[in-house]
Amino acid sequence: MTRNDENQEPARETFEKKTGVAHLFAAGQYSMQGFRRLVQESAFRHELLALGAGLVLFAIIGASLVEFLGFVVLMAILFSIEALNTAIEELVDRISPEISTVGRNAKDLGSFAVFCLLVANGLYVTYVVIFRAFID
Repeated sequence: MTRNDENQEPARETFEKKTGVAHLFAAGQYSMQGFRRLVQESAFRHELLALGAGLVLFAIIGASLVEFLGFVVLMAILFSIEALNTAIEELVDRISPEISTVGRNAKDLGSFAVFCLLVANGLYVTYVVIFRAFID
């Protein structure tokens, strides 16, 4: 019995799991590929600009090292959530290109997660600026 091409499974690439130091370098490479993909998103580019503007603002108002650290950590969490949101959007678009309630909900939930971190960052920056301007 012969099988035609349309019934056969596509050829799979051989994947060799790396271990030790090679795994560390591979993980770094994968992370850089993710970063390059994320930079293509305008929302992420705006968030990078916000990071730069926030650092300049904190320097101007004389924020403490702990305040700088808090801002950078919150921005790193925002970047992580933005990356996860982008991953969700890409998967939904790939798996379910047609408009569906489940796909819309998944995208909306990812967007809400990003929104929550944007609000947290905004509140933190507002707190630090007010604290430095009026209390300190």
